[in-house]
Amino acid sequence: MSTLKPSRRALLIGSASAWFAAHYVDIVSAQNHVQASGADRGFAFFTPEQAAEVEAMAAQIIPTDATPGAREARVIQFIDRALVTFDSGNQSAYSDGLKELASQTAQRFAGKTKFSALSGPQQVELLTAIEETSFFNLVRTHTITGFFAAPAHGGNHDKVGWELVGYNDSLDHSPPFGYYDALPESQR
Repeated sequence: MSTLKPSRRALLIGSASAWFAAHYVDIVSAQNHVQASGADRGFAFFTPEQAAEVEAMAAQIIPTDATPGAREARVIQFIDRALVTFDSGNQSAYSDGLKELASQTAQRFAGKTKFSALSGPQQVELLTAIEETSFFNLVRTHTITGFFAAPAHGGNHDKVGWELVGYNDSLDHSPPFGYYDALPESQR
């Protein structure tokens, strides 16, 4: 009987393969959703009004300036898809958070009920006031993730996030890729 332990690489490949097999249907569903017809494909979780509110928040978190921001990256598509697939447990956090956002908007700005209708400085003022809330942190996390995630997941449209940080996704790299890869197999 052999007592050889599998290498870390073999364990990693086995684990990744098992995860992929277990989530294959969800992965294909998410990819098909993303590849549907452009911006008019609608939303799976958000109403158009809710999407406008979250998109306005995302646009303040990663604003458009000399480079594309969250709107151009279509981060809202990533967040919407996340909430009906791998992060569906946060649906109520968004529903409750958007109600509280509307309440805060009405309290702070007379006659205003929608965050998306506020001026840029007013939006920043309100986001600064709620930046310690779990809802804001969730939106910020989803915004950043959607901005840099693989475009197949709904955000990072036209790879604007990757372009911003100089990421080359061609996979045309020369070994060694890092210290671990430069080690002989026997030392891994």
